[in-house]
Amino acid sequence: MSEPLFLKPVFHNKIWGGRKLETKFGYKIPDGDIGECWAISGHPHGRSLVENGEFSGEFVDDLWNNHSELFGNPKGKVFPLLTKILDAEASLSVQVHPDNDYAWEHEHELGKTECWYIIDAEPGSYLIYGHNAKNKEELDTMIESGDWDHLLRKVPVKTGDFYFVPSGTVHALNKGIMALETQQSSDTTYRLYDYDRVEKSTGKKRELHIKQSEDTITVPHVDPKLDIVTKTEGKNTFTTFVQPPVSPYFAVYRWEIKEPVTLRHNIGKYTLISVISGEGKITVDGKDYDLNKGVHLIVPATVDSWTLDGDLNIIASESGEE
Repeated sequence: MSEPLFLKPVFHNKIWGGRKLETKFGYKIPDGDIGECWAISGHPHGRSLVENGEFSGEFVDDLWNNHSELFGNPKGKVFPLLTKILDAEASLSVQVHPDNDYAWEHEHELGKTECWYIIDAEPGSYLIYGHNAKNKEELDTMIESGDWDHLLRKVPVKTGDFYFVPSGTVHALNKGIMALETQQSSDTTYRLYDYDRVEKSTGKKRELHIKQSEDTITVPHVDPKLDIVTKTEGKNTFTTFVQPPVSPYFAVYRWEIKEPVTLRHNIGKYTLISVISGEGKITVDGKDYDLNKGVHLIVPATVDSWTLDGDLNIIASESGEE
């Protein structure tokens, strides 16, 4: 099978969500505060459906299990990556994610290392990224006393920035930010602080996970050292944001396409593609497929090469696992 797999997004209502997935990306979204577009997913909480070709109507996780050749016959039991677009109309909870060992033991799923490409950030936007506690005792004391102003690190952010968020990192997207998130396929989030917000459906404050957070937060916080590399080929620009060994689970790239370029997989690899802006086409095996803003697809391992053409801003990723 030599064709890309175009995917239908799944949308999730969130207390912090808004309507920008509709106004900025043109998605048909449900009513309410929609915070997340699960764009490429095999996770049971939001399964992506193939919309074209031989496998039209099948879910990504079923293809992973029944047609492993599409993914280079990997060893893993689950499709390992999840691509989202997040619309933070309000600030997300301050949170942390567990590593694989803790998540398997307590949640029976993968841990969650993730990263953000900032699609849009309003003036004055910032992230919560890391903390200021010097040791575990100081961390626990600051959490228990609610000393959030001194504990949490606020980092200014702008459109086009990239942040790598390993498991164990205290973090939050704050209001006014849209981001594309590449992550391990996990839906485990431990809320550390949530501004005392109340769920409309229950009238109660949202659940916090203080013990799990204290168990899993990395102390002290150390910013990961990224070696971001940008190269220009003709009119096209290719940026590598993160890759193994810094990120064991995925590599993430930005491709700014202005003229035709032919790309190839490493042996046994497959590529996840999300079009952030622009329009153009992808050509596989002599057949053209339209690309435009908000389209998400997988180029399977059975495709040796493909050509991109047009005016396209793409975030692409590959699994770091065999």
